[in-house]
Amino acid sequence: MQGTPRANRPHIAIYGNRNAGKSSLLNAIIGQEISLVSNVKGTTTDPVTKTMELIPFGPVVFIDTAGLDDSGELGELRVERSKKILQRTDFAIYTHDINEVDDQAFKLFLKEFKRFNIPYMIVFNKIDQADDKTLSRYKELYPHAQFVSALKEEKILELKDELIKRLEDGKEEETLIGDLVPYGGKVILVVPIDSEAPKGRIILPQVQIIRDALDHGIKSFVVRDTELEDALKDMPDVDLVITDSQAFKEVNQIVPDHIPLTSFSIVFARHKGDLWSFERGIKAIKDLKPGSKVLISESCTHNHSHEDIGRVKIPKLLNKKLGFELDYHFKMGHDFPNDIKHFDMVIHCGSCMINKKTMLNRITMCDEIGVPITNYGIVLAYINDILEPSLEMFR
Repeated sequence: MQGTPRANRPHIAIYGNRNAGKSSLLNAIIGQEISLVSNVKGTTTDPVTKTMELIPFGPVVFIDTAGLDDSGELGELRVERSKKILQRTDFAIYTHDINEVDDQAFKLFLKEFKRFNIPYMIVFNKIDQADDKTLSRYKELYPHAQFVSALKEEKILELKDELIKRLEDGKEEETLIGDLVPYGGKVILVVPIDSEAPKGRIILPQVQIIRDALDHGIKSFVVRDTELEDALKDMPDVDLVITDSQAFKEVNQIVPDHIPLTSFSIVFARHKGDLWSFERGIKAIKDLKPGSKVLISESCTHNHSHEDIGRVKIPKLLNKKLGFELDYHFKMGHDFPNDIKHFDMVIHCGSCMINKKTMLNRITMCDEIGVPITNYGIVLAYINDILEPSLEMFR
């Protein structure tokens, strides 16, 4: 559980006004003093994250956010940061101070949950400080809400039970390749080793596909591109070859036509995002002109080098394919711009380091204003004229 990547954990964010007891609630739920607590409004100024195991549900990420009623120039920036967390929230807990309920602000914020398709629960905190009349009133108005005292840890276990129930109800059984390759089937994973490959390790998408193969009784064979030809001679009955996108062209020349070929990035495009949105996005390349603005978004924050796929290889290859230069801009991690209307296209990485909700919301943001978005693997397949074969097995 402790080794589960953050990107694969449901993200549970706690929202509400200042002094509603959000930080106290988080501390009570996880049983640790992770968030700073005081009686001063606005103590939490930046989102605080905590990865943990929510027994018996499993590994999750909790996010404590700043108060939504913060004011002033700095306060407004804090509120914007809290709202940006919506893009990666899988489940929300909206917290009220039962003695200072702001119904109007709450109902307005519910529109944000609806916009980002976020399931949520309502929690009324500080019931130890409420009179019976107030408590009865809000229990009648919000019969499905939870009523707790984070300070006294009253009804916290009931809250956790309800939270787990809600998370279980929304849990989806997902697989990377278990629905593509039969039980007992064979898959070859092509992992080139260059200066971008971490020393002594293989990268997260490759690890996750190996684990998914194990979970579904699929035999996986990991080779470099230089050994692929021999591997195919040893295993002519292989069901699927998955390659690093950077070796797409070379691998395509080696793999026979009757064996399905795709890339790690395309597998994750389907798993974390919307593969067909990315396919539609690639069609917009023909509309690009010299100097068109292209945003390249990388979900991880590694140091880049002269072989970096996003900052170096894709721009170079795409310029060559089109016959002219584009104007590239780069963002990393969660630093995805809110205002993307000035870009002509977004090219996103495989998103292995962010959760699915984040990726889907980025696609929605692009769709809402008509900016085409595609994926590293899709772009590289397009550049190498093998896009259709690389997607055929997913149709």
